[in-house]
Amino acid sequence: MTADRADRAERSDPVVTTPYGAVRGRHEHGVAVFRGIPYAAPPFGPRRFRPPVPPEPWDGVRDAASFGPTAPKPPYSEAFARCLSDPVVPGDDCLNLNVWTPDPDPGARLPVMVWLHGGALTRGSSAVPVYDGRAFARDGVVLVSVNYRLGVEGYGLFPDAPANSGLRDQLAALRWVHESIGAFGGDPDRITLCGQSAGAISIGALIAAPQAQGLFRRAVLQSGPPEAADRGSVRRMVRRMAARLKVPATAEAFAAVDRNLLLRTQAEVGRLSSPVLGGPAFGIVVDGDLVPRDPLQALVEGDVARGADLLMGWTSDEYRLWLVPGGLLERVDRLGAVALAGAMARCRCGHEVVRGYRALRPGAGTAEIVGQMVTDHLLRRPLHRLADARSGSAYVYEFAWPSLLPGLGACHALELGFVFDTGDTPDSRRLAGEGAPRELADALHTAWVRFAADGDPGWQPWDATHPVRVFGDGPAHTSHGPRDAELALWTAPPEPPPAPEGTRPRAGELRAVVRRLRRAGGVGGR
Repeated sequence: MTADRADRAERSDPVVTTPYGAVRGRHEHGVAVFRGIPYAAPPFGPRRFRPPVPPEPWDGVRDAASFGPTAPKPPYSEAFARCLSDPVVPGDDCLNLNVWTPDPDPGARLPVMVWLHGGALTRGSSAVPVYDGRAFARDGVVLVSVNYRLGVEGYGLFPDAPANSGLRDQLAALRWVHESIGAFGGDPDRITLCGQSAGAISIGALIAAPQAQGLFRRAVLQSGPPEAADRGSVRRMVRRMAARLKVPATAEAFAAVDRNLLLRTQAEVGRLSSPVLGGPAFGIVVDGDLVPRDPLQALVEGDVARGADLLMGWTSDEYRLWLVPGGLLERVDRLGAVALAGAMARCRCGHEVVRGYRALRPGAGTAEIVGQMVTDHLLRRPLHRLADARSGSAYVYEFAWPSLLPGLGACHALELGFVFDTGDTPDSRRLAGEGAPRELADALHTAWVRFAADGDPGWQPWDATHPVRVFGDGPAHTSHGPRDAELALWTAPPEPPPAPEGTRPRAGELRAVVRRLRRAGGVGGR
């Protein structure tokens, strides 16, 4: 390309002015894309383990062609890396976001979606290819995807630093969007927050946060309920890391540790965590400030976000991503009564719940019973509760299409390639296999677009009949109360009889088995 042609091409690239300086994006496939825009200053040096602060303004036009640095994070285990991609972009300026827009014109006033990635609050980024926002922009929505601090940097609990730094990053990004998105063609009065897994848990905390009221209009929670983590569990993560590092469990001491060593230590301690098996883990905690009370309680019992429309979904076989890649499915089946005892402890339920699941799923193996019990306890029950509290303004769906790869079924994160209409990417095929149905992506993606545009994804809102839109083989259809029989088991009076002789595990034996399972499987989820 000659210098003259390069100069003309550069002049044709879209330029938008933000409150901190101008950015130059690119026209790609008919939409304008801006990547790596800082919404806060790099969270290192004196800002490490501190709430985010605005970025330094810049002169001239900043190039926004490439994804910005990703937050420090350990890699997935080998088993999960075969299913989930997690790009790493080096650099300290990791509090950045990306914008896909069909029309970077302040007069466009288009609906906006703000996407928060999953990854158990320890992994993931906005650079994952599955999250490409081109299809949303193609269909008239401005899509914003956000990076935020992860793991101990974002969710460690210390006596000398504020809690929930990663959630505070997300709030800073949301404020940036509300203030700046009009210049990219978005409507700040039509912002939909959306996320999956840990991203959905974050959305639940944000829409319940007093500081976020008025900054959004709608919310999508996919495979993650509003919740607050047990502070003791988060403290144990920090203390175990501190013990391995031989330093005090303070933010000051952790900030002095080599960053790579900190990540390796976090990964080693985190191997004892699992959505199914529990264990110490990082999470959003009640802090008396940004999270003044449990987010689910605030949304169900309080007045926060009362005017917000909600779209909530899950997959039929969430647990299979957590159990299949590391070979845990077969191990749980072999353990039988020991695994069921662990599930009852995890779910705080008695034998009557197990018997109910067995009656509803005759012929199911132990792993299926354990997986469905834990999924219902952690995810579907709280989302049902939230839908009941927001009857008439909540919409619920289930993604039921099984992966073409053996054993995965309709597992956690499988739906994302369909939501973003990125099924043609190799990263989507890691979970879906080859030949996923095109019409399914059209249906699910269109439902999200419609919801962002006007609050109606295309089916009946939640009411006493419990309508659930099912996206599976064949055309999408509405089923009434498809999970009601299972969830009703949890309301039965508890009557835990003693286990038959020879099947009740000793406490020490159960703990040892659970430790072996966790180490064998690593951490799943997105």
